[in-house]
Amino acid sequence: MIDPVFQSGNYEMARKLLDATALRHEAIATNIANAETPGFHRLDVAPDFAQQLRARMEAGDLSSTSSSLTPHLAEDLNARSMRPDGNTVEIEHELLAMNRNAVEFDYLSDVVSGNLKQLRLAITGRA
Repeated sequence: MIDPVFQSGNYEMARKLLDATALRHEAIATNIANAETPGFHRLDVAPDFAQQLRARMEAGDLSSTSSSLTPHLAEDLNARSMRPDGNTVEIEHELLAMNRNAVEFDYLSDVVSGNLKQLRLAITGRA
């Protein structure tokens, strides 16, 4: 009965992006922790996740594939090493990415919780 609420395009998209931001935050924390590790390569959410999500959104089949599309971490191939030890982590870049990711997470969590609040209002009649 309430399945259509949870299978709406906006809700599914926000949920998937929320999963990606949580995973990106883990990657950023790992990158910061390994900023001085020789040979460490920067991690981020794999770019193919965004491409697959965009393709499924444009095709209109987000809700039917919700369980098969999950973000995963991969080495950031665009990150360049400026250090002789081969480490590709730039701490300033990670701190900026962490702040941007926190803002995205806050926004997406507001979208998801807004959908849940609407459902609660429909069921109980109280906000």
